[in-house]
Amino acid sequence: MGTGRRGLIAMAVTVVCGVTVLAAPATAFAAPAPLPSKAPTSAAKASPTPASPTPSAPSSSASPGTSAPAPNKDLEAVREKLERLYREASVATDSYNAAEEKAERQSAAIVELAKKIVAGQEKLADLKKRAGAAAASQYRTGGLPDEAQLLLSDDPHDFLDGAGRVLQGQRATKGLIGEVARTQQDLEQYAADASAQWKNLEANRKAKDAARTKIKKRIAEAEKLESRLEKAEKKRLAELEAEAARRAQTAWLDSGALDDAGGKATTAGAKAVAYATAQIGKPYVWGAEGPDSYDCSGLTSQAWASAGDPIPRTSQEQWKQLPHVAVKDMRPGDLVIYFDDATHVGMYVGDGAIVHAPRPGRTVTIAGAGSMPILGVVRPDA
Repeated sequence: MGTGRRGLIAMAVTVVCGVTVLAAPATAFAAPAPLPSKAPTSAAKASPTPASPTPSAPSSSASPGTSAPAPNKDLEAVREKLERLYREASVATDSYNAAEEKAERQSAAIVELAKKIVAGQEKLADLKKRAGAAAASQYRTGGLPDEAQLLLSDDPHDFLDGAGRVLQGQRATKGLIGEVARTQQDLEQYAADASAQWKNLEANRKAKDAARTKIKKRIAEAEKLESRLEKAEKKRLAELEAEAARRAQTAWLDSGALDDAGGKATTAGAKAVAYATAQIGKPYVWGAEGPDSYDCSGLTSQAWASAGDPIPRTSQEQWKQLPHVAVKDMRPGDLVIYFDDATHVGMYVGDGAIVHAPRPGRTVTIAGAGSMPILGVVRPDA
């Protein structure tokens, strides 16, 4: 928020007081599994994904002075716990992004109200000046009202002219009084609206702070858990993540979900896909919208903005507001929403693949569209 914007908001708060006296992602898998059954084409083909290492059993021996790698069962428990922690961080990230978006709208509303209040004050000052001029004019005529001066006139022509002026003066005075009253009421309403928006802004700032605290706590817990692993264990953990993603993707493809799929990208959809795939390799950072880093919905919203078709900022609002389409009908550029709470999103690029920003510690990558539980598909350019 710029200095001028802050100044207007501060002015609005000051004026409010014066006028009152007058009258607030989801875990994904960074090592994307190769897509079975179909070879990527289009955008996915342009950004090939290295095959995951072939799973191997942990070594039964360890070098002197080092601890033996944890058995697969223990590492699977670690993987599940990491997934839960990053999922909770993803939920909090969506809450943070939603609060941030609302705060931006409320800040803009306060700025507009501040402009209205300033304009209203200037108008009220002008009206009072005009009223003062009328009072001064009356004083110069001896303090007699126009009606009294009219009755003292002996000239019939003066009387008739005076009668017209009296009527005009009465109407002008009545209009002036009414305009002063309306302007005063407008100022009071603007003040009340600004106060309400300020309270909402503060509430959303608190929501952002709470979400930020939760995000940092969950990510710190996950990083601490990973830091305890030996090098061989970290490698095997990555293999387990890839295995889980591959199993989910294979089961999804085997279900026939894409048997009838084959939609072609629109011009805007192709632009969005080109933008999103150009970000491959950039790090995930919660709350980020580019150009150097992204979270999941930051990537999809910026991709579609680049295509000239702005969409909601968060995955939950994308799910709520954008038209839904059947999975079998999806085409490149459509957004795949994940998990029951719609807290992760990726962009479909064709051939059963998505491009997405997975989670902290990972980078924008290509993954199987079925590697996570799909809630549904939405179409920004329906």
